[in-house]
Order: sequence, then structure tokens, then C-alpha cells
Amino acid sequence: MMKPGPRNLITDVAGLRVGNAQDHDLKSGATVLMGEAPFTAAVHVMGGAPGTRETDLLAPDKLVQRADALVLSGGSAFGLDAASGVADGLRAMGRGFAVGDQRVPIVPGAILFDLLNGGDKRWASNPYKTLGQEALANADGVFDLGSAGAGTGATTAGLKGGLGSASAILPDGTTVGALVAVNALGAVTMGDGPHFWAAPFELEGEFGGLGVGAQDPARLPEVKGRQGAATTIAIVATDATLTQAEATRLAVTAHDGMARAIFPSHTPFDGDLVFAAATGARPLADPLMLGHAAACCLSRAIARGVYAATPAPGDVLPCWSGAFG
Repeated sequence: MMKPGPRNLITDVAGLRVGNAQDHDLKSGATVLMGEAPFTAAVHVMGGAPGTRETDLLAPDKLVQRADALVLSGGSAFGLDAASGVADGLRAMGRGFAVGDQRVPIVPGAILFDLLNGGDKRWASNPYKTLGQEALANADGVFDLGSAGAGTGATTAGLKGGLGSASAILPDGTTVGALVAVNALGAVTMGDGPHFWAAPFELEGEFGGLGVGAQDPARLPEVKGRQGAATTIAIVATDATLTQAEATRLAVTAHDGMARAIFPSHTPFDGDLVFAAATGARPLADPLMLGHAAACCLSRAIARGVYAATPAPGDVLPCWSGAFG
């Protein structure tokens, strides 16, 4: 039986920290996951419109097997610059892949599209590098969910999206966690009601304890935002020891959790992506259970991100608490 970790956050995986930075006038932000030491990292993309940085080097046949940090950001292609800010900060700390007397921080990243969410996007210079630097400086074991970091201006089919996280402790003691910026073309709730698609996987009433509502699988949700303004980007993490190939399989499996929590997911207009991170503090005991737990954690994190979203001036969509709370 799974139970949440003490924080019910991805940082229940020892050695990981998360930092958020946001600009509420911009209605956007960035989130960084960093390790106290480099961690095995991998990625899998299922959406039709991804935006990424340095994801090719995460393939199992590439030279670099570990990353220093992973970045999730708003801003579409402009948001890729958040990872540059994180890389600068890590280099100043002496972190990075050693090449002679130089250090090159390995900082893969992914972005979501939030340029049409009502925020002021008339910047004179790209703000995302600074947001990345601020997110790194804010990295801690505890962090805000909902309208924070990369989830600040996120939206779904009919509600505000948000930044979500969840964790689980497996019977063998392994810890699994998920972190996600929910900005989906699809819906996270069923029909016109408050019930979450992720309800079967909820633990301890973490997103309202409403249970499962009525649903019509043949009815696609009405997209109240603008089609193409989408993408859900996520990280699943564990303290188990994984090769890069095994971490890639974990990322693939975790996409099941996205499909269970967002209806529909992985559309041509979403750049849905999952990173995997493994710190290697424990031996891998049960890869089947690990993948299942990662998918469940991601479903829960998606619902928690939308559940925790808060209203702000200029919003184009209501938040869950305003519509149903």
C-alpha cells in the first residue's frame, strides 16, 4: 500500500530541492528541480508540440548520464532562457560536468505556452533568464503549489491550471515523487462538475476528497481558452538507483498518470513531456511497482496543481476554488 511522504512533495525524495519564481503581472514563471549532487536523468515526449532544451543528451547512448537540474518554465520558446539563468547560477556554485578546468552545468528544460493568458507580455528584454536565476536561489525542500512558478499563468480547458506535486512511500521504503506544471488543452475535471479525473488515485483527501463524479467519455471538453495554448510538463523522481535506460522507461510509464488525469491528453496541440530523475540512494527493488507509483503520483500532482490555483486580476479563466469551492 502506498502512502504520501511527509511533505507530499517531490522533495520527499532526499537530496532534491525545488525553487519557484514568478511575475504576477507577466502571469508566468519558472520552476527548477535541483539535486544536492548530479542525478540520473531521462525524458520522454508524448505531445505533438514540445519545446525543449538539451533533451537529446538525455538519451541512454549519450556521453552525459547525469543532470544538475531540470527546469520547467512558462513563456513558450522565450521561456527556454530560464534554464540559462539556472546554468549560470550553478556554474557560480562550481557545479557542472567537468571539461578540463571548466564546469558545464547540465540543465535540460521544457516550456509550456502561456502567452495568451491575460498577462502583460510587452517585455523589453526576455525576463525568463532572471526568473530562472531567482527560482534557483529559492530552491528549498518546501515550495508553493497552484499559481506559482511555471504554473503561475497555466490554464486548462475551462479552469486555471497550476503547479502540482505529490509523493509516495512504497512498501519497500522507496520514495517516488512528481512535479508538474498543468497547462493542458484538455480538462482535469469531469464535465461541468468539480470531480477530478484523478480521483481514483487520491490519497488522504489531498484534492478535496470528492470521489469520482459522473462522466461521458465520448464528450470532449469545451476549450474555453485558445486552442494551441497548451502543454503539461512534468518530472517524476525517485531515490532508487536507475540507469539512464531505466529512467527513460520510468518517464514513459509516468505518462500513463497524465492520461488518467487530463482528458484528453497528448494532443497535437500539447507538448506533453515527462522528465525522470533518480538520485540512486537506494537499490532498485521492484521496477514494476516503481513505474506504477510514478504514474499514480503524477495523476495526483496534476489534480493538486489545479486544486491549489488561486485567482488573480486579469485571469481569463476561473480557478477551481472560485468555480466549486
